[in-house]
Amino acid sequence: MSSRLSDRTSSQAKLHDHHYQVTTKTAASRPCYFTETMACPFGDLATYLSDSELRETAYEIMVAACRSSGGKPLTFVSQSERKSERAAATPTFASTPSLQRYLTSTAASKVKKALGLKSSPRRLVSGDSESERVKKAVTIGEMLRVQMGVSEQMDSRVRRALLRVAAAQLGKRIESIVLPLEMLQQLKPSDFPSQVEYEAWLRRHLKLLEAGLLLHPLFPLDKTDTAPQRLRQIIRGALEKPLEIGKNNESMQALRSIVLSLAYRTFEGSVSETSHWADGFPLNLRIYQMLLEACFDVNDETSVIEEVDEVLELIKKTWVVLGINQMLHNLCFLWILFHRYVATGQVEGDLLFAANNLLMEVQKDAKAMKDPDYSKILSSTLSAILCWAEKRLLAYHNYFHSDNIESMECVVSMAVLSAKTMAEDISHEYIRKRKETFATHERVDTYIRSSLRASFVQIMEKVKSSKHSSKNQQNQLPFLSILAHDVSTLAFSEKAIFSPLLKRWNSLAAGVAVATLHSCYGNELKMFISGIGEPTPDILEVLRASDKLEKDLVQIAVENSVNCEDGGKSIIREMPPYEVESIISNLVKSWIKTRLDRLKELVDRDLQQEVWNPFANKEHFAPSAIEVLRTVDEDLEAFFLLPISMHAVLLPDLTTGIDRCIQHYISTAKSGCGSRSTFVPGMPALTRCSTRSKFSGIFKKKEKFQIPQNMKSQVGTTNNNGSFGISQLFCHINTLQHIRMELDALAKRATAHLRNSESSHADNIANGMGKAFELSTAACVEGIKQLCETTAYKVVFHDLSHVLLDGLYVGEVSSSRIEPFLQELEHYLEVISLTVHERVRTRVITEVMKASFDGLLHVLLAGGPARAFGLQDYETIADDFMSLCDLFWSNGDGLPAELIEKFSTTVKAILPLFHTDSDSLIEQFKYMTPETYGSSAKSKLPFPPTSGQWSPTKPNTLLRVLCYRNDETATKFLKKTYNLPKKL
Repeated sequence: MSSRLSDRTSSQAKLHDHHYQVTTKTAASRPCYFTETMACPFGDLATYLSDSELRETAYEIMVAACRSSGGKPLTFVSQSERKSERAAATPTFASTPSLQRYLTSTAASKVKKALGLKSSPRRLVSGDSESERVKKAVTIGEMLRVQMGVSEQMDSRVRRALLRVAAAQLGKRIESIVLPLEMLQQLKPSDFPSQVEYEAWLRRHLKLLEAGLLLHPLFPLDKTDTAPQRLRQIIRGALEKPLEIGKNNESMQALRSIVLSLAYRTFEGSVSETSHWADGFPLNLRIYQMLLEACFDVNDETSVIEEVDEVLELIKKTWVVLGINQMLHNLCFLWILFHRYVATGQVEGDLLFAANNLLMEVQKDAKAMKDPDYSKILSSTLSAILCWAEKRLLAYHNYFHSDNIESMECVVSMAVLSAKTMAEDISHEYIRKRKETFATHERVDTYIRSSLRASFVQIMEKVKSSKHSSKNQQNQLPFLSILAHDVSTLAFSEKAIFSPLLKRWNSLAAGVAVATLHSCYGNELKMFISGIGEPTPDILEVLRASDKLEKDLVQIAVENSVNCEDGGKSIIREMPPYEVESIISNLVKSWIKTRLDRLKELVDRDLQQEVWNPFANKEHFAPSAIEVLRTVDEDLEAFFLLPISMHAVLLPDLTTGIDRCIQHYISTAKSGCGSRSTFVPGMPALTRCSTRSKFSGIFKKKEKFQIPQNMKSQVGTTNNNGSFGISQLFCHINTLQHIRMELDALAKRATAHLRNSESSHADNIANGMGKAFELSTAACVEGIKQLCETTAYKVVFHDLSHVLLDGLYVGEVSSSRIEPFLQELEHYLEVISLTVHERVRTRVITEVMKASFDGLLHVLLAGGPARAFGLQDYETIADDFMSLCDLFWSNGDGLPAELIEKFSTTVKAILPLFHTDSDSLIEQFKYMTPETYGSSAKSKLPFPPTSGQWSPTKPNTLLRVLCYRNDETATKFLKKTYNLPKKL
């Protein structure tokens, strides 16, 4: 036995008696053990002999053996009353140190000490008071008579018969006589209270002769010998009609002759001096069993008597009759102790402990004993013990707990020893050491796995039952979440209670336990996962609980494997990860994809239905944007409500998808709005207007330019060419600005959610949220820029073309000035101020100003043949330009003067050309053209291409000023140099 069983501290010893005192108090909290009946492993007798008959026979043999072993009376004083220890020898198993066990009080019995049995209070012989007990010594025979339930009348009869036998068989020892035969001749019907009792006594001895000589002989009967058949006929006749037992009776003489011839046979067929009538298996063991039962107190069937040493000494005297040796005695006593523990309801742990200690001795005996009969009895006995033990160990959670863990240790030890001993007995030549360890390891491994699987099933049923009974309650946890919690509790209980014990036989006990639970729960989890779709709160709760359970189980396995040879790798290989994080990740990614697909469909549907009415709401942006952004916000909120720990990891998947959807919205929204080039007219071919141009008389000098009614702009309408109206463009601009602002707000909310999340990487991801919606934000900025420019050029070059391109400076400059254009432009600026979002309002107006400046230059430099300018027109043009600038400055309430100055630079640089005489312009042109295009002085000046970029230093700009110059010098130069016509 290990140190856990054999070495107890003194403090544990002090608690020993208390353990037995509280056993009945705690019985209600312990598993209910029922008395079990177990078949005797020694085998059944071929004839019926009741236990009482066998007990009477055992008593007769013992008394006879004691009488023939010495001449002194068999008297003794109880060991508990002796002042000094008796010097008699002790059984061979009594001195091994591994069998020692601390007791609450020092036991007087060496056998008890050896077996680890506690000392019990001093017995009283039935009928004696304590005072009488002190006054007289009690014979061992008297004590055994009481222990074996033999009446005083029967005891007297037996002793009287044995005296007669001794007189008739003077000098013969007990092993030399056939006791039943001799007893038959020594007692008459008059020695019994009744004829019935005498006949029962007679039948018992005849059946003993039949069992010992015919049914269960030590040596096989010779088939050619007629003696067995004749004996069988005599016994059969005697059982039917009482036998005449007189010495000179012919039947009795015939019986005696046959019995003696059979009893004194040897294996070789010779005649022996020793009789063999009670030493055949299993008769001898069944009789010996009755003797060993006398070691238990008749008043307390779970207690071994204090005088067990003396009793066993006397019982040992029967060995010569019964053919018992120390090895058979150990095996029989093992069964007696074990069977008594089981038969009395398994309440006395000392009996199991003693049986386990004795089993160690039996294991040693089995290695030395190779007798086939012994091996058969050994196998039968150990098989019965192993079967009983494994029934409990394969479901040890149902039988053991923290209060009876010592009993479990004994049961495991007995199971392992029994299996190991049987294996050794079958294959004793086997090189065992390594294989035994492996077999023991595997056997305990099987116990652990079997019991935990059974416990897992029980927990499942309990949780299902609990869920069913409380199905109407609110906020119930999912089944697998509760199961995971209960399995984790079971694992920690296993680690604390059972694994330290089982580790003695299996170093990976805790690891095997958690691996089994991991597998059982994993099978349920797989079935659960196969049927899930969206990551609902219940599903995620299950997965989180599963992840926590797995971490608990793996932690236990790792802790258990620290000192193992392979570091626990074999156990870890048995625990393939649940991959909960991967499952959650895939579920959430699928959830994200579904949400993004819905968002994309929503974007496409809303854009198809959107009319871009700026008056659909007070903010003047598209209703479709409101719905899209609301959906985005709902998706983000729903994402952060998911009970997961990986928000930071998966958020980029969601924000990137949202970013692309909104970018798609922006791109689609601006795709039909046009651009600057859509509205700026192409450059007309360079031509010449002379002073006699037919346009000079179209307008009278003092007539004001009238705006045709059908050409006035209609703000808010869609143009005939299908492009958006100005108000719709304003709605586009507001919408993009609103989206841009909402994206910033969404990013901030997502950052706040992240910082409150469980993820260890949340801060890193949150710090990077400034780059969230990067594509959409950039698209908004670019879209607003494009739309502002488009809107401005649409207003100036399309909506106001009738007062700018078609009216300004057509004919007489003084009669077609900029005032009509300014009036209508002012109206547009008012609409912009009222409609466009304040954060982009200045940008739109700035773009309108830039477009107006470009429009003025277009009129002056590419206005077509209807326009011609003289030096005298410079003041008018300059005055109109200042009026245009003043409109945008609006006495300080409009654009900043610095902004106006910045974007009016080009106009201001070009206007002085209209005040420069033609000769100077020609000289500048002649100088700049070769510088720019590399033409030699002798060659013809090249025709400068039109770039659309105006500058006083560019030849094309100088040439255009000359083309629209209304004087002769310019006309001659253009005719001579480029052959331009003098007039249309």
